[in-house]
Amino acid sequence: MSTLYLGADKSNISKYVLFSGDPWRVEVLKQYLDDPQKVAFKREFNTYTGTYKGVQITVTSTGIGAPSAAIAMEEMYESGMEVAVRMGTVMALQDDMLGKFVIPIAAMRREGTSSSYVDMTYPAVADIDLVNCMNQTVTDMGAEYRNGLNCTMDGFYSKMHDSRFSLEWGRDMTETFEELKKLKVTGIDMESSCMLTVGRLMGVRTCVVTMTTVLENLKETLQGQARTDAEDLLCRVALEGIYRFSCS
Repeated sequence: MSTLYLGADKSNISKYVLFSGDPWRVEVLKQYLDDPQKVAFKREFNTYTGTYKGVQITVTSTGIGAPSAAIAMEEMYESGMEVAVRMGTVMALQDDMLGKFVIPIAAMRREGTSSSYVDMTYPAVADIDLVNCMNQTVTDMGAEYRNGLNCTMDGFYSKMHDSRFSLEWGRDMTETFEELKKLKVTGIDMESSCMLTVGRLMGVRTCVVTMTTVLENLKETLQGQARTDAEDLLCRVALEGIYRFSCS
């Protein structure tokens, strides 16, 4: 029987699963797969399974935020997932990071979904062998990365970027950014800590590979062809990294 939201089952899902936040980035990933077979596109979940250099890989999407990311993890685990890689974009807190990779070794759990699985004292930690494999892949492709710590939060317009409403309510985003900089956090997103926590609880080897496309509060962003090229490189790194990990 197919899973409730992703329409997945053990017959059409690989043990290697690559998660993109953006459903349409999955269409870019698909172009690098041999014989991609569409599993389903339901809600925010766009899923294909194909092969990359002879290794079967499933690519899917989570949409934005931890709740839907947890659903994707649950249903892929139900379908036989053993290795999970979240690939997406990240807001960096260091001005020299635009266009560079952030591959966190761990994440602060400031989203609420992972707390529905386990106490907040449980750490959100990436699989170190998978992280090392992705580090080397980025280097071999001529790009730069940093590991460090990530912070995952629920509120984009309440914690990460000014909006009309946040300004009307007098929210000061700089307080969040300054605090996280003091804590030596490298980047902020909305999914990673949940996926790392749930993956470790499941016994699924999990890591996060992200591309810096914006700096704090969107004070600087990658745009146009630079953004397209950065996301394409992100896709290629993630696929190549999974392939190398499968051979190790």
